[in-house]
Amino acid sequence: MTASTEKDCRLDKWLWCVRVFKTRAEATEACRAGKVLIGPLEAKPGRDVHAGETISVKVGVTQRTLKVLGLPRSRVGAKLLPEFMADLTPAAEYERARQAGIEHALAHERGRPTKKDRRDMSRLFGFE
Repeated sequence: MTASTEKDCRLDKWLWCVRVFKTRAEATEACRAGKVLIGPLEAKPGRDVHAGETISVKVGVTQRTLKVLGLPRSRVGAKLLPEFMADLTPAAEYERARQAGIEHALAHERGRPTKKDRRDMSRLFGFE
């Protein structure tokens, strides 16, 4: 898959195409909620994205920083992502998200963990 010959692409569509969000509706909602910035400004879902722009997206507890390298025609496979975006997110941000996941698992208040909960905790703590 190659970059399209189009000069621009909608922001919500680009976020969905490069797998930041699972659905385009989630990408649109994140834009409307002010969780997506292009430069220092909040961006609307219909705003055109251009190569070279830097986009900041809050996904869960992680603030991701992405640089637009290309504009895909449709959703791309994970192996092709480096053609269309560069992830500029600091490693400390991913570590913070990992810590938040661990804290969430430890704060489990329903009593005895389910089998799925035990598997998740094993994966988090690296016991597998």
